[in-house]
Amino acid sequence: QVQLVESGGGLVQAGGSLRLSCAASGSKIVIKSIGWYRQAPDKQRELVAAIISGGTTNYLDSVKGRFTISRDNAKNTVYLQMNSLKPEDTAVYYCNVVDFLNRDYWGQGTQVTVSS
Repeated sequence: QVQLVESGGGLVQAGGSLRLSCAASGSKIVIKSIGWYRQAPDKQRELVAAIISGGTTNYLDSVKGRFTISRDNAKNTVYLQMNSLKPEDTAVYYCNVVDFLNRDYWGQGTQVTVSS
């Protein structure tokens, strides 16, 4: 089993920044993708950013230029740097890992609240 533990969420004013971290531990797996999803109240969970095997990064259009995903393999940690935050970024953010057997692993989520 793989455990994912997120941290770094909180309350911030519009225009501010937060950095989310997700530390992975447990069984050794070969990661196909690692990234961040978010889910706002009464909305579907959506992909925010991901790093695909080989290093390609994908971003939700609305966060391009504001959010940056990065990975520290030595620490088994993925980060999401979020700048110029907007109230519409308010959501629970989840770390996600997919391995090459297409098994999904999820963190418990961390709340991000952006006040106007």
